[in-house]
Amino acid sequence: MANASLHAARDAKFDEFYTRIEDINEEMNHYEDKFRGKVVFCNCDDPKWSNFWKYFHLNFEYLGLKKLITTHYEPEDVQSYKIEYTGGNDEDFEEGIITPLTQNGDFRCPECLALLDEADIVVTNPPFSLFREYINILVEHGKQFLIIGSFNNITYKDVFPLIKDNKVWLGCRPLSRDMYFDVPDERKEWLVANKKEGSAYKIVDGVVMGRLASACWITNLDHENRHKVLETTYMYSKKDELYPDLYPKYDKYDAINVDKVGEIPMDYDGIMGVPITFLGKMNPEQFEIASVGDTSIDGMIKNAEGKINGKITYARLLIRKKRGK
Repeated sequence: MANASLHAARDAKFDEFYTRIEDINEEMNHYEDKFRGKVVFCNCDDPKWSNFWKYFHLNFEYLGLKKLITTHYEPEDVQSYKIEYTGGNDEDFEEGIITPLTQNGDFRCPECLALLDEADIVVTNPPFSLFREYINILVEHGKQFLIIGSFNNITYKDVFPLIKDNKVWLGCRPLSRDMYFDVPDERKEWLVANKKEGSAYKIVDGVVMGRLASACWITNLDHENRHKVLETTYMYSKKDELYPDLYPKYDKYDAINVDKVGEIPMDYDGIMGVPITFLGKMNPEQFEIASVGDTSIDGMIKNAEGKINGKITYARLLIRKKRGK
């Protein structure tokens, strides 16, 4: 096997993180009203293993779906298939019309892109190694989606503009909560042999589960958490009196640094560099992502860009309160 194929096979194996149905159910509780009459496409989901297929099949009538479609990738150019379900016995996960595909089921292949155009909403856990390409395909095709990615993905130069332009945002699950995934037996053995329990994996009821601390839901479906008003007890006007060490200014930019989301000053109208985890509390009616000019990613300060008194600081999201808020 050529090196490229070896790397592809390895990446495909390490991309196999199967989402637990309880995690799907928990997140979907916030969007149930968005799915009535919709065609749902799970385009990275083998129905033999996928809990996305099981969740939407089981809740087909409850959600009022029009159609459920799943496709999945078969390695080494093995012919794949699609399954379509339009109702019947929601508890029989084998019920559905199976149609062979002429290709391997890769989400980028023409057959799967045609199914994508038919769909209203895409819900899945795509391969993390292909996340940039995956999310941009969804956006290019004008699809609504609820997908799992790594929090690190949203800081990519070709993904973050979607966040900045309020086209994509985080889901409802708090970033402070880890996500655990079912993984293939080969991956379980590798984790136990090479990684530390509690870091890369956790044993739950005797089963080795893959742990991804950075995993999060990413969506363009609106939800109630996006409209919660952030309130703190901190005021910039009291800096000198109460907390003189807070809110230093950057050497290069007209902006202040804020080390904790809970320390965001409610009376400051200028630009603030805040932890990137603030995106989990971002209310687009209260704050906007701002620009300071010469940064590698517009709306962020990364690496050596954010020096304070000559010292490099952590990466920061640049925000500003909206007028009147």
